[in-house]
Amino acid sequence: MKKDDDILTFLSGYPAPVAVRAQQLRQLLLELLPGVTEQPDMPARMIAYCYGQTYAALVCTIIPSQKGVKLGFYKGISLPDPQGILKGAGKISRYVDITDDHIIADPSLAAMIRAALAACRERLQP
Repeated sequence: MKKDDDILTFLSGYPAPVAVRAQQLRQLLLELLPGVTEQPDMPARMIAYCYGQTYAALVCTIIPSQKGVKLGFYKGISLPDPQGILKGAGKISRYVDITDDHIIADPSLAAMIRAALAACRERLQP
């Protein structure tokens, strides 16, 4: 329970709408990523969701800010994005801007999370 308390304390440092949206996103991730490790990274100001201790084992991250929440995807550039919800211009990562509660409930976000999980599992295969 200590990690859960750490995450709640971390999120409480953000405006209430951001903290609530991050918590909703967190619940969705915990539902869609069975057995995932939820790892708060306080210095980086994010929460990582992974299946090991390497970048290859990273699925996604919740990145809160004072103005909103982003859901970052490791190797997001390689994920299918038929709805055009991914943003960013980096060489590897992409993110979804969680601007309102409807995005969290959108089936295209759940599909993106499932695709990221499948990509992670493929990376971790021997």
